[in-house]
Amino acid sequence: QVQLVESGGGLVQAGGSLRLSCAASGRTFSVYMMAWFRQAPGKDREFVANILWSGGTTQYTDSVKGRFTISKDNARNTVYLQMNSLKPEDTAVYYCAAGRVYGTNPSLFESWGQGTQVTVSS
Repeated sequence: QVQLVESGGGLVQAGGSLRLSCAASGRTFSVYMMAWFRQAPGKDREFVANILWSGGTTQYTDSVKGRFTISKDNARNTVYLQMNSLKPEDTAVYYCAAGRVYGTNPSLFESWGQGTQVTVSS
């Protein structure tokens, strides 16, 4: 089992920036991919970005391309999500996830963090 702990959420004005962190512990050697998802009130959990644990290939949902950057520090077992040019529609609870296969469907990810709230005011 992999344990994930997110941090870095908060309240920011539109156009501002935040950096989320996700620290992994436990059986991290089994991780193939890390990802960020988000869930706004009344909506389904939505894929945001993912990164291969080895090699670093990344993928983003269209709405965040050019604004968000996912990165990792293998030595620290930590994944980051740098969010720039934030918009009110980015407001959601952001979750970190770890999985052993490639994909963007939440059902493919076995381990989840507790979530961190991001609120963007207009």
